[in-house]
Amino acid sequence: MNPVETLETVKTNSLKELQKYGQSIWLDYIRRNLISSGDLKRLIAEDGLRGMTSNPTIFEKAIAGSTDYDDILQSLRGRTDLDAKARYEKLAIRDIQDAADLLQPVYEQTKTRDGYVSLEVSPYLARDTQGTIQEARALWKAVSRKNVMIKVPGTAEGLPAFQVGER
Repeated sequence: MNPVETLETVKTNSLKELQKYGQSIWLDYIRRNLISSGDLKRLIAEDGLRGMTSNPTIFEKAIAGSTDYDDILQSLRGRTDLDAKARYEKLAIRDIQDAADLLQPVYEQTKTRDGYVSLEVSPYLARDTQGTIQEARALWKAVSRKNVMIKVPGTAEGLPAFQVGER
């Protein structure tokens, strides 16, 4: 076997190979350190990561299980105008914006097919159509990135939010 051929075989990344078959690898995980350490940038460049999903449980584990958020939590300590939900959104929106910025080149390269980061409307609004629509719009505006995907509850009450988004 040719040594150059062997080296090329070793360099082949099976995750990137999946792109040849129309498959996009998305990560169901987000955490401040993933972004600040450069690992997310590396996953995009070297492993062909095409998008990310998040949800309140993922953020809860990231916040409670690390010191990654201590700086922003400390800065919010004196903010009596913010309830727990507003504090969560400050943390989540910062991470979503930063991840979306790193995925922007994927978004452009794939002509908007990939390169998204998702942020979820509160599951407590699953049976509240107007609340879902209002929160989805507020999150979209707060993140202010074309490549954010706002997830809404998959309920009959959530369906109108999809239709509003199509206009």
